[in-house]
Amino acid sequence: MQYISNKGGGKPVDFETAILDGFAADGGLYVPEYLPKVSKEQLKEWANLSYVDLAFEILSLFIDRSIVSESELRHLLHNAYGTFSKEEVIPLHPLKSRSQTYIMELFHGPTISFKDIGLAFLVNLVDFFLQRRNERLSIIVATTGDTGPATAYYAANKPSLDAWVLYPKDKITEEQERQMTTLGASNVHPVGVYNCPDGGDDLDVVIANLYANQSFKEKLRLSSVNSINWGRVMMQTVHYFYGYLQLAEETGEPIHMAIPSGAFGNLCAGSLARMMGLPVHTFICANNSNACLHRIFSTGIFSKQDIIETPSSAIDILIPYNFWRYLYFATGQHPQKINRWMQEFANNGVIEFQGDDYANLKRGFLSYSVTDKQTIESIQKTYEAEEYLLDPHGAVAVAAADALRDTLPEGKLICLATAHPAKFPAVIRQALDTQTLPQAALHESIETAKKYCQQVRLCDQPYLEEALIHAMESNWTKTQEALYS
Repeated sequence: MQYISNKGGGKPVDFETAILDGFAADGGLYVPEYLPKVSKEQLKEWANLSYVDLAFEILSLFIDRSIVSESELRHLLHNAYGTFSKEEVIPLHPLKSRSQTYIMELFHGPTISFKDIGLAFLVNLVDFFLQRRNERLSIIVATTGDTGPATAYYAANKPSLDAWVLYPKDKITEEQERQMTTLGASNVHPVGVYNCPDGGDDLDVVIANLYANQSFKEKLRLSSVNSINWGRVMMQTVHYFYGYLQLAEETGEPIHMAIPSGAFGNLCAGSLARMMGLPVHTFICANNSNACLHRIFSTGIFSKQDIIETPSSAIDILIPYNFWRYLYFATGQHPQKINRWMQEFANNGVIEFQGDDYANLKRGFLSYSVTDKQTIESIQKTYEAEEYLLDPHGAVAVAAADALRDTLPEGKLICLATAHPAKFPAVIRQALDTQTLPQAALHESIETAKKYCQQVRLCDQPYLEEALIHAMESNWTKTQEALYS
């Protein structure tokens, strides 16, 4: 299995190179040369596997044994998910107030968000490759609330890694911020950035510029574990297979899934799982008021508009960069089309998909833009009905599913809950109209982080690129001197 850029530039690379590089050499996103197919017979054989054993089977389709051996892959997976609080890793919770509706709880990892699912494996995989090479890497990520804490947690104290986690100051919750700033690991560098009118998208622009700075990229050994990295998307295909197999009474049963969506990394993974053969009937793309993805699926128009701050802040995203990866496969694997569309979007800020391309990209999708009021009401009404507490992003998925349920064929519906409500106390207080949070809105790790000192670099967005180059080069030099002194 080789990996290529969805823009078509550069030469095919092996799995290890794709993971360590993050971005492809031409600035595109790595994709496998082909998507492996999973038969109904394989699905039947996998039906009773544990999450870790199922992950082993699926990842083995993408990773050559010459790169990671069977025993090494099993060891990496057991280490990655051994810290999760639930043995099943991602339990399914049936909602009593809605027929045939289940919550897939993706928040039982150490940083209590779905980003643990991908990063628990990916960061450990990167560390495994680097230790084997006796090399060191700088990873840089932008976060709208959950990628940063998970990256920081898994990178902490790994001698092969420096982790730079950028976040728009005052646009994520204090709870999410403290998950990054209270770790106390010398190789983790949180950077709070003021004046980000477009939120995390402003940070992505700077990171793209740093990648384009070839001498800086090579000197700092720059990479990323954002969902630009193929390893994140690959790993996230597993929870779609697992959730389906937990509920399906027979292979081929049509099951629907609703996913809160921002950068499209999670939903891209689900889409690829379906292309591989997972019989998901309909994906509901649940947007908040920043309805970029809803506009694409409902009108064919991909456009950038002003950002709106919402209760579901982790998906306050204007440019869903993993959509380009999905689009590559959905429209027939033509890199010249991706190149043309990306250039058109860069020049004009808008693309209109038409004809077969539009029909192909929206096939099997419904979308919905959830208002702030609907988000709050979804939390409130679900809690009142059955004392089950949704976080604001799970609430977006449930609200979209409620709005579109009558348009779906009969069948089971899985809504993905991507974070623990303890990360969003202000939203929960508003939804439940109380100052006293219920036990379900508390988590020990969040409460502990409140007691610790914070370590953070602060920067103004217009100067971020220059400031990062200075800080990262200075830190790299000191680290190299310490290693070889």
